[in-house]
Amino acid sequence: MNKVIYPWQSPAWQQLQEMRARLPHAILFHGEAGTGKADFIEAFAQSLLCENVRADGFACGSCVSCGWFSQRNHPDYRRVRPEALEDELPAEGDNGEPGGDAEATKKRSSAGAAKATKAPSKEIKIEQIRQLADFMNISTHRQGLRVIVLYPAEALNMPASNALLKTLEEPPPGTVFLLSSNSLDRLLPTILSRCRKFALPMPDNAAALAWLKEQGLADADSWLREQGGAPLAALAQSESGNRDELETLLQFLARPGVEAALKAADKLSKLPLGALVSCQQRWLYDLVSYKLSGNIRYYPRFQKEVAALAASVHTAKLLLAVKSTNQRRAIADHPLSPKLFVEAMLLDYTACCGPGRTP
Repeated sequence: MNKVIYPWQSPAWQQLQEMRARLPHAILFHGEAGTGKADFIEAFAQSLLCENVRADGFACGSCVSCGWFSQRNHPDYRRVRPEALEDELPAEGDNGEPGGDAEATKKRSSAGAAKATKAPSKEIKIEQIRQLADFMNISTHRQGLRVIVLYPAEALNMPASNALLKTLEEPPPGTVFLLSSNSLDRLLPTILSRCRKFALPMPDNAAALAWLKEQGLADADSWLREQGGAPLAALAQSESGNRDELETLLQFLARPGVEAALKAADKLSKLPLGALVSCQQRWLYDLVSYKLSGNIRYYPRFQKEVAALAASVHTAKLLLAVKSTNQRRAIADHPLSPKLFVEAMLLDYTACCGPGRTP
C-alpha cells in the first residue's frame, strides 16, 4: 500500500521534493503534535526507497521495494520508536504516529507476559541505536539508499542521544536519517546542528475541520479547538472514550473547591495523567489569555466561567499555577500514586482559583 500524506501537507511535500537533488544525510521534521508528521516522513521514506518514483515525488506503490515497505520488511529500512508505541498499536493520535504493522505485532506477542510486570518504555534507548550499527555497515539490497526513520526524537534518552550523535557526526554513505520532533527545545543542540530542519506547519482551521468532518466526527469544531487546532489529536481524543471524565475535569476547573477536588480526583485518577495535565494547561492558558487580552483559544464554551475566574485571580498567582502545572507534566508519566497526583494538582489549582483565594 502506498503511504499517503494529509491534505494540509501538500505544500510541504512539494517543497521537500526540491531537496532530493542534494539530499542531506539527516532531516529533522518538526511541528506541533497531532498534525501527522510521522505519516509524512514514512511516506517520504517509501518514496526514497521506491524504484519507480512518480513525477510528484510519491512512491509508485507497485514495485518490489514498495511491496516490501508495505509489509514492513524492507531490508534497507529501519524504524526506531519507543517500545510503548510498538506495544500499544497506536492509531494516528497525539503524535501523529501511524498504526501497527507486522514488526509491531511480533513485539506485542513477545512482550505480552512482560507487560504484566513491566510497562513498556516510553523512551528510545541506547540499545535501539546500537542495533542500527550492523544495518548501516552492510551493503544495501537494492543498490539504493538505506533509510532510518526515528520518532519522536525527544523520546531519545541521554545515552541514546549521544550514540545517535556519533552516527550523525560520521554518517555512513548512502544512509538517510528522517527524524520527527514535537519539541525542538528538548533535543541536544549538537543533534540539531547536524540535521537539516524542515518545518511542518499546523493546518489552517478550514482544512483541519474539513478533514475531521470527512472522518465523520461530530462537533468537530469543539474537538479541534480543545486540541489547539491539531486534527489528528482531535480525532484521537474523540475516540479515546474519556470525554465524560475530561468534562468532569473542565467542570471542576470552572468551579473549583476543596470538596469538589477530592471528589473529582476519585473519578479522574484512572485516566492517563498526561491528558489530564494537558487539559489543565490549556485551561490555564485560556485564563491567562483572557486576563491579558480578552481572548479564549481552547474552551470558548466556558467563556462566562473563564471571565469570572480571570477577573478575580491575581496574575502572579495565575502564573505560578501555570509553572506548577508545567512541572507536573514532566512527571505525569511516572507518578508514585495517580490518585495523590491528581488530588495535589486539583488542590493546588483550588488554592489559586477557588473560594477563599486572595486576589
